[in-house]
Amino acid sequence: MFSNKPSEQYHHLADQASTVLNRANEQVSALAHRGVDGVVNTSKHLRDGALRVSDSTVSYVKDEPVKALLIAAAAGAAVMALISLLGRSRNRR
Repeated sequence: MFSNKPSEQYHHLADQASTVLNRANEQVSALAHRGVDGVVNTSKHLRDGALRVSDSTVSYVKDEPVKALLIAAAAGAAVMALISLLGRSRNRR
């Protein structure tokens, strides 16, 4: 397999290393492309889901404006109560 000349051994090993590195580079590149494709697809699904939720929310507010207003007021009051409680606990320290 190897000849006795060190330069020939070096060139043979360099060729083998180059081949292995090229294969590894191709595999890493393929994995990176799959990862990017996965992120793009996931973000598209999330965007589509957010649009559906937004559309259904607008539809609900149009169909039930009083209920929507009461729900928003209750949610706002709950958030304010939570903020008030958190603010008090920080002042006590």
